[in-house]
Amino acid sequence: MVGLAKLCGFTRRALYHHFSSKEEAFRFALRWRGELNIVAGMAAGRRLIEEGKGAVDIITEMMDVRYGETRRQLGLSPHALELNDQAFRRARDIMVEAAVDYQAKLAGLLTEMEELGLLRFKPGTTPESLAQSLCDGARGTNQSLPPIPPDQLKTRYHKIITAILFGSAEPGKHRAQP
Repeated sequence: MVGLAKLCGFTRRALYHHFSSKEEAFRFALRWRGELNIVAGMAAGRRLIEEGKGAVDIITEMMDVRYGETRRQLGLSPHALELNDQAFRRARDIMVEAAVDYQAKLAGLLTEMEELGLLRFKPGTTPESLAQSLCDGARGTNQSLPPIPPDQLKTRYHKIITAILFGSAEPGKHRAQP
């Protein structure tokens, strides 16, 4: 807590006024960073809509800002694996809450994008189900093995978003059984 207090420009006593433990401070930092990234991701999407960009570019930028920026920052730390592990162990509820919030906001934006003619939902696809798939793809990209170098995340988001939005294969023809 002494080191954290110095980073925050507080005395240790002032820090303890706000947080009763390191875990509480860690959880707060994760929630705060998640909220900032959601706001920034949504703003990036809206900016590209205003610029007249297409659906893949809009969603790619949103995912890169929402998920990629955190991954790139985490990659700078020699403690990246430990931080990631502790985030899942100590703050899974916060991570789920942020995922639900972002997916709902993304579903709303996908609806707007359809209204603007930037994409068209296929039968049986809802904005909510598409948002879930897109976010699953972005989170999966972050956890892929072998790990993707941080400077290649945006390219990989673009590929996975294109595959999810437009598909990358068609059903094959069934061969008759003898």
